[in-house]
Order: sequence, then C-alpha cells, then structure tokens
Amino acid sequence: MSVSVFFCTFDAMKNLATRRSIRQYSDREVSSELLSKLLTEASRTQTMGNLQLYSVIVTRSEEMKERLSPAHFNQPMVKQAPVILTICADFRRTTRWCEERNAQPGYNNFLSYQNAAIDALLYTQTLCNLMDEEGLGYCYLGTTVYQPQLIIDILQLPKLVMPIATLTVGWPAEAPSLSDRLPLESFVHNETYKDYTSKDIDTYYHNKENLEENRHFCEINHKETLAQIFTDIRYTKKDNEAMSATLMETLKKQGFI
Repeated sequence: MSVSVFFCTFDAMKNLATRRSIRQYSDREVSSELLSKLLTEASRTQTMGNLQLYSVIVTRSEEMKERLSPAHFNQPMVKQAPVILTICADFRRTTRWCEERNAQPGYNNFLSYQNAAIDALLYTQTLCNLMDEEGLGYCYLGTTVYQPQLIIDILQLPKLVMPIATLTVGWPAEAPSLSDRLPLESFVHNETYKDYTSKDIDTYYHNKENLEENRHFCEINHKETLAQIFTDIRYTKKDNEAMSATLMETLKKQGFI
C-alpha cells in the first residue's frame, strides 16, 4: 500500500469514527465542481449487475426547497441547507435502455424495487463517506419514505423511480456531540444468530438507557423506560402501519408491484 493510499484510508476511518449529523449550515457555497466530483466518485460503489440502479435529484433553488419541505415535516435544515440530494431507486433508465435495444425488460416487480433500493442506499452511504472526507456536513432524512408521493409529484419522478433517501448538504455551522452506539457484541453473531436473553438486553442497553439526556427524555415525557419513547412516541404501531400502507400504495403507482 502506498503512503498516499494509507493516509487516505486513515483519514476516512478517522472521519467515520467522528461522524455527526449536521443540521446547521454556513452560508458558504457547495460548488458544482466539488459536488460533481463526489457524485462521480460515489458511482464506484457496489451495484447489482453493474447497472447502477439509482438516480440523484440535486435541489439548490429556494423555490424547490420550499416545495420539498412539507414532505420532510418542515424540518428547518431542508430550507436552510445549500443543497438537497434526493437519491432514488431507479429502474426506469435500465428499462428504457432495454426497450431501445430490442430487449424485453421485466423489472416492474418488487424484487426489482428491492435491488434498486439496495443500490441506491449503497450509493448514498458511499457518498456520505466521501463528503466526510471533504469536511462537508450532511443529515440523512428518514422522512423520505414516509410521504413518498409528495416527493414523486414535486420532482416529477416517472414510473419505476422511487425516492429512497434524502441528504441535506452544506458546510457545518455546528459541532454536535457524537450520538451513542451499541457495543460490537450486541450486533455481531458468530456462525449462527444468537437470540438475546434478558441479561443480554440489560448489558447491551445499559449505557444508552443511563445517558443523562435519555433519562431526562423519559422524565419529561412521563415514560418509565427509554423503549417506551420509541414504541409510544417516536415510531408507533399506528404510524408504522399507516406509512406501510402508503408505501405499498406508492410502489403500486410507481409500477413496482
């Protein structure tokens, strides 16, 4: 390994170890040249059949940010960030290629959506790692799959294109604390899956449950445990079922099922 490759690898590891979600951005522009470079480099990531089953919609205009904001529950960084990237699972381009080359595509099915979604998320993560190396800040918006039809309509996505991830991107204007992570032994299983005992759960979640901010969160929400914050407030059964129904309906409209 060359010295330059070694230091590049070391820097990437260092940046990943200190990765933070950034929600406050400076007024400094993210140049088109830099963004194009990163989007191109990210295309070297893994992809099914070398088909690159993704597309990226770049949003810079204030008008389009304003229109996209409700789809992300009006989170302030959607309008404040210099750039919004919407990464889509895209079998439209491959389908059109096949149609233009006397080949019969068969990609209007759930498996094709799954393959394209995986491609899109792999691309998204690689892009995030590259942005870390450049010192750019970003925030991954999980809201993308909550109200996908709004995004589809605003961005004029045709059939066989589905929004998967959204990144707000800019130069950081904050340095938030690192969020906690579960220990390695909580998610690595050797040879076969080892189900979790009560003792395991106590051990693995001890630090998370005893963080001052999490204990305070339970207190102000009048909840006995941190788990209840997730089941009763953040990700409820009712909301999950409603958004699952919306997601399935949208996948039908987009031609994947």
